Amino acid sequence: MPHKFEPTNIELLINNDRIKELNPVQFLRENGLQEGMCFADIGCGPGFFSIPAAHIIGDKGMVYAIDIQEEMVNKLKQRRPPENLKIIISQENTIPLENTAVDFALLAFVLHETEDRIAFLKEAKRCLRPQSILLVVEWEKKIEDKGPPFEERIERDEAEKLIEAAGFKIQETASLNPSHYKIKARK
Repeated sequence: MPHKFEPTNIELLINNDRIKELNPVQFLRENGLQEGMCFADIGCGPGFFSIPAAHIIGDKGMVYAIDIQEEMVNKLKQRRPPENLKIIISQENTIPLENTAVDFALLAFVLHETEDRIAFLKEAKRCLRPQSILLVVEWEKKIEDKGPPFEERIERDEAEKLIEAAGFKIQETASLNPSHYKIKARK
């Protein structure tokens, strides 16, 4: 069973080094997040992407910050998120959103933590409107002092196959920095 991020290390998820490595505002805008969209941050943690997304989409949009760990959503609540951000506790393969509820779903650093990856991706797909964006961010399969253990990381081509097996069409795959890659797909 893959391990989940240890909540005692929660500050690592929102520190300045992480922002320098992967600027959430710039990253989300470059990948298509726009004003007025409905955005799901599935595996939101303490809101590294959720809070910036709420500012990007503005008052006419909605952010669903979704996580299975209560400690993560509690930390997000402490950060006083904007009013257009709704925090949701979820089960891994049962996201409490209606079918076709969102325009853009982000799975940042969570696919490697899931037990049944296809079921997880299909559940994310269920929540997306037709032609919507799925953006997966993961750790490169290499040994590093940070991030998940090597054996839990997912090779990029394996992640692509999982995403396609869940019924998505891949549009772009790219390195973000030496440690991370992204896969952008459409429903």
